[in-house]
Amino acid sequence: MVQFRFLLRCERPNISEKAEAMASPQLVSESSWGKAGNNNKHSGLQSSGMLSRDQLLQLFNRFSYVTSTPEVKKRIKDAVNDKEEAVMVTTAIQEEILSEIGVDPRFGIACLGKVNATYQNDRDLMIQFYRFAVKEEMACDEAKLEPDKFAEKIQSQQKLQEQQFEMLKKMRKFPWDDQSSMLEELQSQMVNANFDDSAAVLTIEQIQEIARRRSR
Repeated sequence: MVQFRFLLRCERPNISEKAEAMASPQLVSESSWGKAGNNNKHSGLQSSGMLSRDQLLQLFNRFSYVTSTPEVKKRIKDAVNDKEEAVMVTTAIQEEILSEIGVDPRFGIACLGKVNATYQNDRDLMIQFYRFAVKEEMACDEAKLEPDKFAEKIQSQQKLQEQQFEMLKKMRKFPWDDQSSMLEELQSQMVNANFDDSAAVLTIEQIQEIARRRSR
């Protein structure tokens, strides 16, 4: 599920020209991405500090590209057919990309959990991070669902994202403390609904009621 705290700083995502230019699609041979695992040694790879902005953009853009290729789609689908978790394959692909750009795979994956805290004020990067998370979810869903069901999922996700961004634009009109309370209310609502998509949006009435309660 999308992490709303960093989305408060974002309007509808548009890929910047700089982000588009990052990570040449020809970073590695196309044939290697359809195969499970690259036998790269980890010696000499970055394993400390934090991934830079440019490194993250390379990962995000490269992952978006390779997961759109027929070879990689087949790789994920074959894994699902073999009763493997799709997310394990997408994670392995991310590790392969990290290794190709000079980063220890496990270290790089761990850095993804620190992106929100480290780059929370970088609006453009956080938009790219959001798109990266959505791309991974869609790659997994495409492998798991029948074509008609996947098409329905895409339409549903697009509608939900539009609703979420409209909600976030309304929330941004309020002070930060009010926004935090709204996020807490949204989180509680989602937990109570077992993270069903229908619970992932606050209505304008709910937003206004939370603001009224805080102003008393």
